Amino acid sequence: MRERYNRMLGGRDVALVDGPLFLVGLFCALSPWIVHFTTTQPALATHNLIMGIALVVLAVGFTVMPQRMYGLSWAMCAMGVWLIIAPWIVGTGPDKGIIWTNAVIGALTILLGLVCALAAMKKRGRGSGARRV
Repeated sequence: MRERYNRMLGGRDVALVDGPLFLVGLFCALSPWIVHFTTTQPALATHNLIMGIALVVLAVGFTVMPQRMYGLSWAMCAMGVWLIIAPWIVGTGPDKGIIWTNAVIGALTILLGLVCALAAMKKRGRGSGARRV
């Protein structure tokens, strides 16, 4: 039964990550218009749009070919850290709404990246060990 289940999923250990990551990326891309900082922080608005699109592309990649995307899970964590510090580096004098929005988006991205990285390490551990009968 376990073999049949694994065949049906196609080895998708990150099945729970791609949907939430897509939503986080979509919110990141639309956040300048949701939080209304397109006119006060145009550089940060462009930054969030590009980062959101990148997260959506990662989510689609995890859906289409998860085995090839495992290596990018740590990059997703780095993107989350960058999203948290970006208001002070890219923006000029960010307000609380911008800071909180990017902090939440960044924290969720880090969390999803860690889940994906742990799934990748777990899969590598299973593949390299002795086979159980």
